Amino acid sequence: MALPPPDPQFVLRGTSAPVHTLHFSCGGPEPDIPLLFSGSENGFIHVWNLKTHRVDTALDGHGGKSICCVETMGGKDRLLSQGRDQRICLWDLAEGRTSVTDSVFTEHVGFCRCSLLKVAQGRWLMAMAGRSLEEVQILELPSKTSVCTLKPEVGAKLGMPMCLKLRQPSCGSQPVLLAGYEDGSVVLWNVSMGKALSQLICHQEPVMSLDFDSEKAKGISGSSEKVLSIWSLNEQQNLQVYKTHELVNAGISDITIRPDKKILATAGWDHRIRIFGWKKLKPLAVLDYHTATVHCVSFSDPCDPRERLLAAGSKDQRISVWSIYAQT
Repeated sequence: MALPPPDPQFVLRGTSAPVHTLHFSCGGPEPDIPLLFSGSENGFIHVWNLKTHRVDTALDGHGGKSICCVETMGGKDRLLSQGRDQRICLWDLAEGRTSVTDSVFTEHVGFCRCSLLKVAQGRWLMAMAGRSLEEVQILELPSKTSVCTLKPEVGAKLGMPMCLKLRQPSCGSQPVLLAGYEDGSVVLWNVSMGKALSQLICHQEPVMSLDFDSEKAKGISGSSEKVLSIWSLNEQQNLQVYKTHELVNAGISDITIRPDKKILATAGWDHRIRIFGWKKLKPLAVLDYHTATVHCVSFSDPCDPRERLLAAGSKDQRISVWSIYAQT
Protein backbone atom coordinates (compact mmCIF):
# COMPACT_ATOMS: atom_id res chain seq x y z
CA MET A 1 0.00 0.00 0.00
CA ALA A 2 1.16 3.52 -0.76
CA LEU A 3 1.97 5.65 2.25
CA PRO A 4 -0.59 8.39 2.99
CA PRO A 5 0.64 11.88 2.08
CA PRO A 6 2.20 13.78 4.99
CA ASP A 7 0.79 16.80 6.78
CA PRO A 8 2.54 20.18 6.47
CA GLN A 9 5.47 20.64 8.80
CA PHE A 10 3.85 23.91 9.83
CA VAL A 11 1.40 26.49 8.53
CA LEU A 12 1.91 30.27 8.41
CA ARG A 13 -1.15 32.41 9.01
CA GLY A 14 -1.51 36.16 9.23
CA THR A 15 -1.29 37.51 5.68
CA SER A 16 -5.00 38.59 5.88
CA ALA A 17 -5.25 38.10 2.11
CA PRO A 18 -4.70 35.45 -0.61
CA VAL A 19 -1.00 34.64 -1.14
CA HIS A 20 0.18 35.01 -4.74
CA THR A 21 3.96 34.58 -4.63
CA LEU A 22 6.65 32.99 -2.43
CA HIS A 23 10.45 33.10 -2.39
CA PHE A 24 13.02 31.49 -0.05
CA SER A 25 16.33 33.11 0.85
CA CYS A 26 18.75 30.55 2.25
CA GLY A 27 21.84 32.66 3.02
CA GLY A 28 22.26 34.75 6.13
CA PRO A 29 23.40 34.54 9.75
CA GLU A 30 21.68 31.19 10.35
CA PRO A 31 22.18 29.42 7.02
CA ASP A 32 20.11 26.38 8.05
CA ILE A 33 17.05 28.56 8.78
CA PRO A 34 15.91 30.25 5.57
CA LEU A 35 13.76 33.34 5.38
CA LEU A 36 10.53 33.11 3.42
CA PHE A 37 9.15 36.11 1.55
CA SER A 38 5.45 36.14 0.62
CA GLY A 39 3.45 38.57 -1.50
CA SER A 40 -0.29 38.99 -0.95
CA GLU A 41 -3.33 40.29 -2.77
CA ASN A 42 -3.60 43.25 -0.34
CA GLY A 43 -0.22 44.64 -1.48
CA PHE A 44 1.83 43.49 1.52
CA ILE A 45 5.13 41.60 1.40
CA HIS A 46 5.77 39.57 4.54
CA VAL A 47 9.21 38.39 5.65
CA TRP A 48 8.69 35.20 7.66
CA ASN A 49 11.05 33.87 10.31
CA LEU A 50 10.84 30.09 9.94
CA LYS A 51 12.22 29.52 13.44
CA THR A 52 9.41 31.41 15.19
CA HIS A 53 6.85 30.92 12.35
CA ARG A 54 6.03 34.61 12.65
CA VAL A 55 6.38 37.69 10.48
CA ASP A 56 9.66 39.56 11.07
CA THR A 57 8.80 42.46 8.76
CA ALA A 58 5.79 43.61 6.70
CA LEU A 59 6.57 45.79 3.68
CA ASP A 60 4.02 48.02 2.01
CA GLY A 61 5.19 49.63 -1.22
CA HIS A 62 2.57 48.87 -3.87
CA GLY A 63 -0.39 50.98 -2.77
CA GLY A 64 -2.59 48.06 -1.76
CA LYS A 65 -2.32 46.38 -5.16
CA SER A 66 -1.70 42.62 -5.40
CA ILE A 67 1.93 41.40 -5.37
CA CYS A 68 2.75 38.95 -8.16
CA CYS A 69 6.51 38.46 -7.68
CA VAL A 70 9.15 38.72 -4.92
CA GLU A 71 12.81 37.75 -5.34
CA THR A 72 16.02 38.47 -3.48
CA MET A 73 19.02 39.81 -5.39
CA GLY A 74 22.22 38.24 -4.11
CA GLY A 75 21.30 38.04 -0.41
CA LYS A 76 18.34 38.58 1.86
CA ASP A 77 18.79 42.37 2.15
CA ARG A 78 18.22 43.26 -1.51
CA LEU A 79 14.67 42.54 -2.59
CA LEU A 80 12.72 42.99 -5.81
CA SER A 81 8.92 43.06 -5.77
CA GLN A 82 6.37 43.43 -8.56
CA GLY A 83 2.80 44.61 -8.01
CA ARG A 84 -0.39 45.14 -9.98
CA ASP A 85 0.25 48.88 -9.53
CA GLN A 86 2.50 48.51 -12.62
CA ARG A 87 5.64 49.01 -10.54
CA ILE A 88 8.65 46.84 -9.84
CA CYS A 89 10.32 48.01 -6.62
CA LEU A 90 13.88 47.46 -5.37
CA TRP A 91 14.19 47.35 -1.58
CA ASP A 92 17.06 47.77 0.86
CA LEU A 93 16.36 45.68 3.98
CA ALA A 94 19.84 45.87 5.55
CA GLU A 95 20.05 46.88 9.24
CA GLY A 96 16.28 46.81 9.65
CA ARG A 97 15.54 49.26 6.83
CA THR A 98 12.25 48.90 4.95
CA SER A 99 12.79 51.40 2.17
CA VAL A 100 12.18 51.27 -1.58
CA THR A 101 15.43 52.47 -3.17
CA ASP A 102 14.33 52.45 -6.80
CA SER A 103 11.43 51.42 -9.00
CA VAL A 104 10.62 50.60 -12.61
CA PHE A 105 7.27 51.46 -14.19
CA THR A 106 6.11 48.44 -16.22
CA GLU A 107 3.17 49.88 -18.22
CA HIS A 108 1.74 46.34 -18.23
CA VAL A 109 -1.50 45.47 -16.42
CA GLY A 110 -1.47 41.66 -16.71
CA PHE A 111 -0.40 38.97 -14.25
CA CYS A 112 2.94 38.15 -15.92
CA ARG A 113 5.71 37.86 -13.31
CA CYS A 114 9.08 39.34 -14.17
CA SER A 115 12.17 37.09 -14.24
CA LEU A 116 15.69 37.81 -12.92
CA LEU A 117 19.07 36.45 -13.99
CA LYS A 118 22.38 37.32 -12.33
CA VAL A 119 24.95 38.02 -15.08
CA ALA A 120 27.86 39.41 -12.99
CA GLN A 121 28.55 40.55 -9.43
CA GLY A 122 25.95 43.22 -8.71
CA ARG A 123 24.50 43.06 -12.26
CA TRP A 124 21.20 41.46 -13.23
CA LEU A 125 19.03 41.06 -16.28
CA MET A 126 15.29 41.44 -15.77
CA ALA A 127 12.60 40.36 -18.25
CA MET A 128 9.14 41.88 -17.94
CA ALA A 129 6.01 42.13 -20.06
CA GLY A 130 6.29 45.24 -22.22
CA ARG A 131 4.04 48.18 -23.02
CA SER A 132 2.33 46.78 -26.09
CA LEU A 133 0.41 43.55 -26.04
CA GLU A 134 2.96 40.99 -27.23
CA GLU A 135 6.23 42.64 -26.17
CA VAL A 136 8.76 41.55 -23.57
CA GLN A 137 11.26 44.11 -22.35
CA ILE A 138 14.74 43.21 -21.05
CA LEU A 139 16.44 45.67 -18.67
CA GLU A 140 19.76 45.60 -16.89
CA LEU A 141 19.65 46.27 -13.14
CA PRO A 142 20.45 48.30 -11.12
CA SER A 143 21.16 50.75 -13.98
CA LYS A 144 17.68 50.19 -15.55
CA THR A 145 19.34 50.31 -19.00
CA SER A 146 17.19 48.82 -21.75
CA VAL A 147 18.90 45.78 -23.33
CA CYS A 148 16.26 44.95 -25.94
CA THR A 149 12.55 44.62 -26.65
CA LEU A 150 11.44 41.21 -27.86
CA LYS A 151 8.63 41.44 -30.42
CA PRO A 152 7.11 38.46 -32.24
CA GLU A 153 7.16 38.53 -36.03
CA VAL A 154 4.35 40.44 -37.73
CA GLY A 155 1.23 38.29 -37.88
CA ALA A 156 2.43 35.80 -35.24
CA LYS A 157 -0.58 36.52 -32.95
CA LEU A 158 0.90 35.04 -29.77
CA GLY A 159 -1.17 37.27 -27.50
CA MET A 160 0.14 38.51 -24.15
CA PRO A 161 3.22 37.02 -22.49
CA MET A 162 1.90 35.07 -19.46
CA CYS A 163 5.10 33.74 -17.85
CA LEU A 164 8.83 34.38 -18.31
CA LYS A 165 12.01 32.50 -17.37
CA LEU A 166 15.50 33.93 -18.01
CA ARG A 167 18.26 31.31 -18.08
CA GLN A 168 21.95 31.02 -18.91
CA PRO A 169 22.25 27.52 -20.43
CA SER A 170 25.91 27.13 -19.45
CA CYS A 171 28.74 29.19 -18.00
CA GLY A 172 29.80 31.90 -20.44
CA SER A 173 26.91 31.24 -22.84
CA GLN A 174 24.43 33.86 -24.00
CA PRO A 175 21.32 34.37 -21.83
CA VAL A 176 18.05 33.03 -23.25
CA LEU A 177 14.45 33.76 -22.32
CA LEU A 178 11.67 31.19 -22.34
CA ALA A 179 8.30 32.90 -22.59
CA GLY A 180 4.83 31.35 -22.39
CA TYR A 181 2.08 33.16 -24.29
CA GLU A 182 -1.68 33.52 -24.35
CA ASP A 183 -2.05 31.32 -27.47
CA GLY A 184 -0.44 28.32 -25.67
CA SER A 185 3.00 28.78 -27.27
CA VAL A 186 6.40 28.64 -25.59
CA VAL A 187 9.03 30.75 -27.39
CA LEU A 188 12.80 30.61 -26.92
CA TRP A 189 14.45 34.03 -27.37
CA ASN A 190 18.14 34.88 -27.73
CA VAL A 191 18.36 37.95 -25.50
CA SER A 192 21.59 39.45 -26.88
CA MET A 193 20.37 39.14 -30.49
CA GLY A 194 16.80 40.10 -29.58
CA LYS A 195 15.32 37.39 -31.79
CA ALA A 196 13.18 34.28 -31.48
CA LEU A 197 15.08 31.02 -31.96
CA SER A 198 12.18 28.60 -31.73
CA GLN A 199 8.44 28.41 -31.05
CA LEU A 200 6.34 25.45 -29.92
CA ILE A 201 2.60 25.23 -29.27
CA CYS A 202 2.42 23.32 -25.98
CA HIS A 203 -1.16 24.02 -24.87
CA GLN A 204 -4.58 24.87 -26.28
CA GLU A 205 -5.00 27.50 -23.54
CA PRO A 206 -2.72 30.31 -22.22
CA VAL A 207 0.52 29.08 -20.60
CA MET A 208 0.11 29.87 -16.89
CA SER A 209 3.56 28.82 -15.67
CA LEU A 210 6.77 27.21 -16.86
CA ASP A 211 10.17 26.18 -15.56
CA PHE A 212 13.33 25.11 -17.36
CA ASP A 213 16.24 22.85 -16.45
CA SER A 214 19.33 24.20 -18.23
CA GLU A 215 21.43 21.09 -17.44
CA LYS A 216 19.00 18.69 -19.14
CA ALA A 217 17.83 21.31 -21.71
CA LYS A 218 14.29 20.32 -20.77
CA GLY A 219 11.32 22.34 -19.54
CA ILE A 220 7.76 21.94 -18.31
CA SER A 221 4.65 24.10 -18.62
CA GLY A 222 1.08 24.12 -17.34
CA SER A 223 -2.11 25.92 -18.30
CA SER A 224 -5.79 26.00 -17.37
CA GLU A 225 -6.17 22.56 -19.00
CA LYS A 226 -5.59 19.10 -17.55
CA VAL A 227 -2.20 18.67 -19.24
CA LEU A 228 1.40 19.22 -18.22
CA SER A 229 3.62 19.60 -21.27
CA ILE A 230 7.29 18.57 -21.11
CA TRP A 231 9.48 19.87 -23.91
CA SER A 232 13.16 19.76 -24.75
CA LEU A 233 15.67 21.90 -26.58
CA ASN A 234 17.91 20.22 -29.15
CA GLU A 235 21.40 21.32 -30.21
CA GLN A 236 19.93 23.41 -33.04
CA GLN A 237 18.02 25.40 -30.35
CA ASN A 238 14.68 24.02 -31.49
CA LEU A 239 11.95 23.32 -28.95
CA GLN A 240 10.18 19.98 -29.33
CA VAL A 241 7.49 18.20 -27.32
CA TYR A 242 9.12 15.51 -25.19
CA LYS A 243 5.96 14.13 -23.54
CA THR A 244 2.69 15.18 -21.95
CA HIS A 245 1.12 14.16 -18.67
CA GLU A 246 -2.63 14.18 -18.08
CA LEU A 247 -3.79 15.51 -14.71
CA VAL A 248 -6.89 14.48 -12.76
CA ASN A 249 -8.16 18.06 -12.45
CA ALA A 250 -7.62 21.07 -14.70
CA GLY A 251 -5.72 24.25 -13.86
CA ILE A 252 -2.09 24.86 -12.90
CA SER A 253 -1.14 28.22 -11.37
CA ASP A 254 2.57 27.59 -10.81
CA ILE A 255 5.29 25.02 -11.53
CA THR A 256 8.76 24.88 -10.02
CA ILE A 257 11.63 22.39 -10.38
CA ARG A 258 13.63 21.91 -7.18
CA PRO A 259 17.18 23.33 -7.45
CA ASP A 260 18.72 19.81 -7.25
CA LYS A 261 16.59 18.84 -10.34
CA LYS A 262 15.23 15.70 -8.66
CA ILE A 263 11.56 16.63 -8.18
CA LEU A 264 9.08 19.33 -9.17
CA ALA A 265 5.93 20.75 -7.62
CA THR A 266 2.74 22.12 -9.19
CA ALA A 267 0.18 24.48 -7.63
CA GLY A 268 -3.35 23.44 -8.59
CA TRP A 269 -6.67 25.17 -9.01
CA ASP A 270 -8.08 22.02 -7.32
CA HIS A 271 -6.48 23.18 -3.99
CA ARG A 272 -3.74 20.52 -4.24
CA ILE A 273 0.04 20.50 -4.56
CA ARG A 274 1.39 17.69 -6.73
CA ILE A 275 4.93 16.34 -6.54
CA PHE A 276 6.55 14.56 -9.50
CA GLY A 277 9.94 13.00 -10.14
CA TRP A 278 11.59 15.27 -12.73
CA LYS A 279 13.42 12.53 -14.63
CA LYS A 280 10.35 10.60 -15.78
CA LEU A 281 7.52 12.78 -14.45
CA LYS A 282 6.47 9.97 -12.13
CA PRO A 283 3.72 11.15 -9.72
CA LEU A 284 5.12 10.93 -6.17
CA ALA A 285 2.61 12.66 -3.88
CA VAL A 286 -0.56 14.74 -3.75
CA LEU A 287 -0.48 17.19 -0.85
CA ASP A 288 -4.03 18.01 0.18
CA TYR A 289 -4.20 20.73 2.83
CA HIS A 290 -5.56 23.96 1.33
CA THR A 291 -9.24 24.84 0.99
CA ALA A 292 -8.92 27.06 -2.10
CA THR A 293 -6.75 27.49 -5.22
CA VAL A 294 -3.01 27.10 -4.62
CA HIS A 295 -1.41 30.11 -6.34
CA CYS A 296 2.31 29.48 -5.88
CA VAL A 297 4.96 26.93 -4.87
CA SER A 298 8.60 27.52 -3.94
CA PHE A 299 11.52 25.30 -2.87
CA SER A 300 14.28 26.31 -0.50
CA ASP A 301 17.89 25.63 -1.53
CA PRO A 302 19.83 25.22 1.73
CA CYS A 303 23.41 24.02 2.14
CA ASP A 304 22.19 20.87 3.89
CA PRO A 305 19.87 18.70 1.71
CA ARG A 306 18.07 17.46 4.85
CA GLU A 307 16.80 21.00 5.50
CA ARG A 308 14.99 21.31 2.17
CA LEU A 309 11.50 22.78 2.37
CA LEU A 310 8.59 23.33 0.02
CA ALA A 311 6.19 26.23 0.61
CA ALA A 312 2.78 26.73 -1.01
CA GLY A 313 0.62 29.86 -0.90
CA SER A 314 -3.13 29.79 -1.39
CA LYS A 315 -6.24 31.85 -1.92
CA ASP A 316 -7.26 30.60 1.57
CA GLN A 317 -4.70 33.12 3.02
CA ARG A 318 -2.44 30.38 4.38
CA ILE A 319 1.08 29.25 3.56
CA SER A 320 1.80 25.55 4.07
CA VAL A 321 5.43 24.51 4.59
CA TRP A 322 6.42 20.90 3.88
CA SER A 323 9.49 18.73 4.32
CA ILE A 324 9.23 15.98 1.72
CA TYR A 325 11.84 13.99 -0.22
CA ALA A 326 14.35 16.21 1.57
CA GLN A 327 17.26 13.77 1.90
CA THR A 328 18.73 12.67 -1.44
